[in-house]
Amino acid sequence: QLQLVESGGGLVQAGGSLRLSCAASGSIFRVNSMGWYRQAPGKQRELVAVITSGDTTNYADSVKGRFTISRDNAKNTVYLQMNSLKPEDTAVYYCNGEILPRWPLIPNNYWGQGTQVTVSS
Repeated sequence: QLQLVESGGGLVQAGGSLRLSCAASGSIFRVNSMGWYRQAPGKQRELVAVITSGDTTNYADSVKGRFTISRDNAKNTVYLQMNSLKPEDTAVYYCNGEILPRWPLIPNNYWGQGTQVTVSS
């Protein structure tokens, strides 16, 4: 069964850093774009960063200059390096991937289970 598994969340003080990882596993033909979203209590889920199969990246304005998304295609893994963290970055972070499974050969969106990031002031 195809799945995304995140790791790396936790509690950090403001100004600190965390690195999230998300690995796709299962019967995968190709991983297209991958991204990170977050959802804070009482708020809608929002895009944080996305990276295409060609390594083009896009970031939410609120994280530009502080977060960096990258990927390792050999490992079907995407990373989110988060620096200069702020209390307003506190949220559950979800990994998303557009993945083409081996069968059926139809791309679909997959989500991870989420990992909590808490930034204390």
